Amino acid sequence: MTLNRAKELHSKSVTALVLAGGAGRRMNGQDKGLIKWQSKPLIAHIIDRLPENIEQILISCNRNINQYQAYANTVSDELANYQGPLAGIYAALQLITSEQVLVLPCDSPYPPKDLLCKLSKQLSIDNADACYAYDGDRGQYLFALLKTELKTSLGTYLKEGGRSVNQWYQQLNCTQANFSGQANNFINFNQLSDLPAQQQDF
Repeated sequence: MTLNRAKELHSKSVTALVLAGGAGRRMNGQDKGLIKWQSKPLIAHIIDRLPENIEQILISCNRNINQYQAYANTVSDELANYQGPLAGIYAALQLITSEQVLVLPCDSPYPPKDLLCKLSKQLSIDNADACYAYDGDRGQYLFALLKTELKTSLGTYLKEGGRSVNQWYQQLNCTQANFSGQANNFINFNQLSDLPAQQQDF
């Protein structure tokens, strides 16, 4: 596990964790979070839409670390060879001292502006340990609010060879928040051709 730039993270109410540690295979190996669109990288679009009450931002990345550090503190996976988003979440959970972490992917530049509010409300209502977004059609598992105490559970799951986010959630006291009618906010760009010519206002 590597903490870059910041040697110590201070306790915050909620940490935002942006996952940017993938290999970008469907982007011809390009680092998706740093692909420029509308004159700025995708990572910048996401950070700009984070709620104001986020007190700490952390980016999970395994390359181009210096570039990501221009936006926030960074953390790198413990597991080699791009083991998936859970590896990035696990590495971050070893360092985060806030009670909760808001997880978002780097390739969806329109996260709902009320994402944290809705996830937090549903987490509290259901007295759950994890809550992910449901867009009215399917679960958006990488838009989630997790209690940081889940790091023990996640560590065990990874050691057993687990990699599926959904399957890990099924082992937890997990719930979902309804974002029906906001599906456009979860559009992710897996290929360069997916990027729209104009920025939308969702």
